[in-house]
Amino acid sequence: MFRATVRADRLRFVEEPRTAVRFPGTGKRTSASRSERTNVPGEVVAGEEYRDALIVYRLATRLTGQPEDGRDAEDGAGA
Repeated sequence: MFRATVRADRLRFVEEPRTAVRFPGTGKRTSASRSERTNVPGEVVAGEEYRDALIVYRLATRLTGQPEDGRDAEDGAGA
């Protein structure tokens, strides 16, 4: 799991942020992400100032399939 926390007295975006989460590589996986926000809306407005902002972001992913041929299930190293 990955977790990031951002706190700011004042927060302003010059542009509306463009975000994306990608998992390159092969293998089936299950992923989930979420953010908890205080004083910051789900969609921010460029130029607007947000005060006493708090954002906690969590991301989790796990492989759900079998290891690829020639890879060890324990450490992912090749045979």
